[in-house]
Amino acid sequence: MSAKEAAKGAGTGTVAFGFKGGIGTSSRKVGRYIVGVLVQSKFGGDLQINGAPVGRELANNESNSGDGSIIMVVATDAPVDARNLRRMAARTMLGLARTGSSAANGSGDYGLGFSTARNPSKTLSNDEMPPLFLAVIEAVEEAIYNSLFRAETTKGNGHIVEALPIDRTIGILRKYSAIR
Repeated sequence: MSAKEAAKGAGTGTVAFGFKGGIGTSSRKVGRYIVGVLVQSKFGGDLQINGAPVGRELANNESNSGDGSIIMVVATDAPVDARNLRRMAARTMLGLARTGSSAANGSGDYGLGFSTARNPSKTLSNDEMPPLFLAVIEAVEEAIYNSLFRAETTKGNGHIVEALPIDRTIGILRKYSAIR
């Protein structure tokens, strides 16, 4: 994903955790299947990355605003029925929570999902779903981080939305042993 991709189309005017948000993507391979996620991040909370309190450390005054919304779209080629597809979409909220979102009263958070499997002769059973659920959670979390890490400071209509300060963020992650 290019830096400009994070702020294309609907991602142009978005703010997440008080920083420039936008479009983010991520995917996971689970056996022979792929789980892909696309997010449009425009929401608040207290940014956490791998357990490190990034938002608090950056003292971003806007980061605790819970208002806004995020759209999380899950795509898979796994042969899942409608019920398990809804269950996968529901797991998007767990990935969102990992980032420090508060899902406040003013937020409108949506998780959607679809499968590209064509006329599957056999759909996956409930017992086969946990690895796909974990893939959704991890991919949503990473897609949100990607939307922040790929965004650039944006100026328009008299407003400036600063991008996440990458160098400072990496320093915070090292401080909390969230990365090496």
